Amino acid sequence: MVIFDCNGVLVDSETLSTAIVSQEFMRAGFALTPDIVARYFTGRRPADMFAEVEMAAGRKLPPDFAATVAAATLRRFREELRATKHAAYALSWLRGPKCVASSSSHDRIRVSLETTDLIRFFEPNLFSAGDVRNGKPAPDLFLHAADRMHVEPSACIVVEDSPVGVGAGVAAGMTVIGFVGGSHAGSKLGNHLRAAGASAVINDLRALKSTIIDLRGW
Repeated sequence: MVIFDCNGVLVDSETLSTAIVSQEFMRAGFALTPDIVARYFTGRRPADMFAEVEMAAGRKLPPDFAATVAAATLRRFREELRATKHAAYALSWLRGPKCVASSSSHDRIRVSLETTDLIRFFEPNLFSAGDVRNGKPAPDLFLHAADRMHVEPSACIVVEDSPVGVGAGVAAGMTVIGFVGGSHAGSKLGNHLRAAGASAVINDLRALKSTIIDLRGW
């Protein structure tokens, strides 16, 4: 089975997402630039990000902050989000079971995949870190996805674009392919993903099938 992260892998969302979150932080009086959001929170659950910001700042975010960010994100995604280049091609040629396991909420996963016409490859196998106790880099989400899909963790390949996501996959006992083809990917991301435990790194989703074959002989 292949488990896909959503943001930055299937949909080219990370640059847009960090801009939205940064804007809302600024409006609430917290000076977090898009670069800071990306550096410290890429791949993390929003709830975990908000909790860490509150702890670091020593003060609370507005009570409705999470809902405000979620609404702004869904609105902008419906207008501007695009699929990652060649995602539909890669999914069309990839045989066997596959699912999505994302740090985002179910609403955001669904809107992301519906807006980009990728949901047809996965529904109903959409899993959110909101379903488990601990978000990435803990292995909980990937183990949850494997359990729900009735597949052993050792038989799973994870496709991830963040070090915390790669770490979560490795901690779950899965093989991880790092992806650096998103518009947010800097020149050092591949090295960071390998350091986190990625068995291979690709920059084009058209290489996914051959990379899986090389890793597992599928």
